Amino acid sequence: MFRVESTSTGRYCDGISRRHFLQIGVAGMTSTGLGSVLRAASDPETARPKKDTSVILLWLDGGPGHMDLYDLKPDAPSEYRGIWRPIKTNVPGIEISELFPLQAKIADKFSIVRSLHHDDGDHFAAAHKLLTSRGGANGADTSQKNPGLSAIAAKMCGARKPGIPAHIAVPYSSTVGLRPGYFGGSYLGRTFGPFEVGGSPNADNYRVEDVSLAGGLSLARLEDRRSLAHHLDGFQRSLDASGIMESMDRFDQRAYDLVTGAEARKAFDIGSEDPAIRDLYGRHDWGQSALLARRLVQAGATFVTVHMGGWDHHWNLKTGMEDYLPRLDRAVHGLFTDLSRLGLDEKVMVVICGEFSRTPKMNDGGNGGPPGSQGTPGRDHWGNAMFCVMGGGGIKGGQIVGATDRLGERPIDRPVTPGDIHHTIYHILGVDPKQSFLNHTGRPVAMVEDGAIISELV
Repeated sequence: MFRVESTSTGRYCDGISRRHFLQIGVAGMTSTGLGSVLRAASDPETARPKKDTSVILLWLDGGPGHMDLYDLKPDAPSEYRGIWRPIKTNVPGIEISELFPLQAKIADKFSIVRSLHHDDGDHFAAAHKLLTSRGGANGADTSQKNPGLSAIAAKMCGARKPGIPAHIAVPYSSTVGLRPGYFGGSYLGRTFGPFEVGGSPNADNYRVEDVSLAGGLSLARLEDRRSLAHHLDGFQRSLDASGIMESMDRFDQRAYDLVTGAEARKAFDIGSEDPAIRDLYGRHDWGQSALLARRLVQAGATFVTVHMGGWDHHWNLKTGMEDYLPRLDRAVHGLFTDLSRLGLDEKVMVVICGEFSRTPKMNDGGNGGPPGSQGTPGRDHWGNAMFCVMGGGGIKGGQIVGATDRLGERPIDRPVTPGDIHHTIYHILGVDPKQSFLNHTGRPVAMVEDGAIISELV
């Protein structure tokens, strides 16, 4: 996350100072090769994709159950089919939860992947796999091993308009309690990690503190520091025919634009939005976060994640879903409806998923103890079958991709992997997923481990 602090030491977001960068960079050229060093330090603007699309990811942290949301099994035994029945949508043949009446009216605007799977029930392993396309993390070692897809998008695309961060998290970036979690830049550097807006977009007089100068730092002092850094670096320009320093200066300029420019302040000013539009999304944190995400992509952000956490319903599923699903329903309906109203539906892709799903068979609410000792029945971890909703930005709406068996336990048609999801998102963004980055050891690593574009959707 980028912050402007009054105690800045002149270091970049990855913690490396200009002088230190030049020291390790020049020394490293002899061992790793000049080309490798330059590729590792390249700026995305030098190879900006031709498309002008953006992505909003509604991240359902904790793992929502496919059989209670988008893949109901009304003919399965009661302990599998659960509590709610499916309802028809405006697309013949597509049914979703009865707790999604608003989405049922706009099912032609999105498609549902019902055969996504990675077969892992560990929160951390699942989130890492879903967001980076690779394994490596788990409950015993939760560290991020590879950059998240949103960080890669920020590196490859930059912001779609100047004066706004490319990668933004609303209200914050988190996976299973880790911040920024697996949305971070990893070996790409913190520069490409998320800018977290913080706070509650539903609060009265909401403001994003990071867009204001921290610690009493005035614009005059900030400008003076930039001038000082420019003069101190002047003697090193003869060593920098590569353009690396120029690339770093562009990051400095983006940071300066963020805190001084009108575009960012206008985008974050959700209070200026028409009250009727705010009502459309729902007057709660999830709805207003989705609205703020729309404002940010409209202003030029490339990838905005919206954290909607708390889906770990091992018990008391009925209470949890009857609270969460109506909120999600209104937020999703509001987002797709609003994007269409503004003519942004072909430019903004919306993705809805969590790290895994929940067990098709409900438990007894005991969590290892007597039945009902922890509450009413719920569902446990399940990565063998899950969903992903995708729409907008060029994605075909009103489609169902894949199918699970009669009990919802595993895909039986058109299995889809996290790598397939990544390929499809990068396609919409205009990014070539065949490219590679250098990891911490200097080894090239492909953007996506496996998979292919979900052709039915594009």
